[in-house]
Amino acid sequence: MVQKESVLLTGVAGFIGFHVAQVLLRAGHFVIGIDNVSPYYDTALKYARLKILQETFPETFVFCKGDIADRPWVEHIWKSAQRPIARVIHLAAQAGVRYSLVNPYEYVTTNVMGHLVLLEQARHQENFKHFVYASSSSVYGANEEIPFSEAHRTEKPMALYAVTKKSDELMSRSYAHLFKIPGTGLRFFTVYGPWGRPDMALFIFTKKILAGEPIPVFNNGKMKRDFTYVDDIVAGIIAAFNNPPSGDVPHKVYNLGNHKSEPLMRYIQLIEQELGKKAIYDMQPMQPGDVPESFSDITLAQKELGFSPKTNIDQGIKNFVAWYRSYYGV
Repeated sequence: MVQKESVLLTGVAGFIGFHVAQVLLRAGHFVIGIDNVSPYYDTALKYARLKILQETFPETFVFCKGDIADRPWVEHIWKSAQRPIARVIHLAAQAGVRYSLVNPYEYVTTNVMGHLVLLEQARHQENFKHFVYASSSSVYGANEEIPFSEAHRTEKPMALYAVTKKSDELMSRSYAHLFKIPGTGLRFFTVYGPWGRPDMALFIFTKKILAGEPIPVFNNGKMKRDFTYVDDIVAGIIAAFNNPPSGDVPHKVYNLGNHKSEPLMRYIQLIEQELGKKAIYDMQPMQPGDVPESFSDITLAQKELGFSPKTNIDQGIKNFVAWYRSYYGV
């Protein structure tokens, strides 16, 4: 683990950010967590995550509510930090492929402008060490080469969300080239697990099956996804955090996935099995912006970060359902 210091973590009230914060804080880091607690999904879930962080780590965790695209506010938070911010883990973003068709302006404001605001702060921070940020498997878009490799072309995005994430990668590389800001982009593949987002398939399916409501199954179930358990994703983020890139252009991009493309119907069957209840299927066509399959090649992350996912979907779904029953009292 790197020397303990102040770390700025954006999206701290979010699904992945909450889990990353716990690992950093347990390791003794001082964490400044930023989140605007967007109403994109149930804010009660976000505040419940924050409550755990605030009550468990009252001396080393500071929460700041605000918008990363608000430049004066971010500058104030940065300059007023008790300890210099030498590292950033930037996970805040407007997520969701389908929602980008409804509210495109929010994606550009948060995902592009917010990213730039943070890079500019890092640029002017003396002795800044590492800018780790979330990209997405969505950048592979219409790529038909399976599994997806970092060496594949990514100029055919299928949705605006993917465009914003690719923009973040390009911006970060530019800052690494111009200002030597070490940056690492992490392309996440379908993250799931306890405390997950209510707009994700596992959460939606669990809730609707328990309620006896039909579940939407897109492309008539002919979908495959590289489902990656949240603990494995967090392990990859921390590994990247501890290994800043070097060289003339200190910037790297890695896939973080489970390296296994699972049929959607098997995923649903495992949820049914864990709940002890059959789903009612509402078969629907492919949604605009979606892709039929995602599958990660994690060779580079394995070699350079020691990344090694350990949780299969059988265990991961079991863990999620146990959390869901406990949290909602089902």
